[in-house]
Amino acid sequence: MAWFQSSNRKVQLPAQAQTRPVLDNDERIANDEEDAESLKLTPTDNNVTEDQNRDPFMGVKVRRKASFHRNYIGDYLDVPSRPYLMKILEKQGDKKVLFADKVLKFTSTGKMKRRILLITDFAVYIVDPDIDALKRRISLAAVEKLCLSELSDNFLAIIIPTEYDLLIASTRKAEIVSVLVDATRSQSDYELEVLLSNRFEYNATSELVKEIDFEETEEGARTRIVRK
Repeated sequence: MAWFQSSNRKVQLPAQAQTRPVLDNDERIANDEEDAESLKLTPTDNNVTEDQNRDPFMGVKVRRKASFHRNYIGDYLDVPSRPYLMKILEKQGDKKVLFADKVLKFTSTGKMKRRILLITDFAVYIVDPDIDALKRRISLAAVEKLCLSELSDNFLAIIIPTEYDLLIASTRKAEIVSVLVDATRSQSDYELEVLLSNRFEYNATSELVKEIDFEETEEGARTRIVRK
């Protein structure tokens, strides 16, 4: 069992409306029609809190109705059919793909970049699909915890103390969390912490700390990212 921490309390984890972030004056979001569509607001009447037997977040996090009935597939990109992805994995000695999908990654300046997220039983990969290049590899052993809000949104921060953190947006956030928790557990006795809070900090770079705040509104979840 993995531990979920919500605000100042923890719940155990058994074996998302979408948001447009509000950034401080020094940051700009890359305007892209696909990116904007991925993060458009969803009315709160689609949000529900599920009972603990069916909800992997133990009823703490508000989630969309559709997310409770979604089947986890894992590889949404058919990685074996993409030679450049296979080449990246083979070069690193990885073969078993637990999760693969397109996500939005936030840069240190607040821009959103389309990336491919790969999770294997040993590491997390961030790949640039435009140039077929590996941008970052993160060992699962280096991941300290996962941070996400208690609301219905697509944001997930992967905290890596020895490097800098990773902030992404994905409609399959719940699956990503489950895969990372299970993969970490299978490789060690370490239980990956999952923090549920409507305000948390992350390191956009090794020297730049940002705070992300989530607020529930009539239109959906409102997100603000500011420099500390």
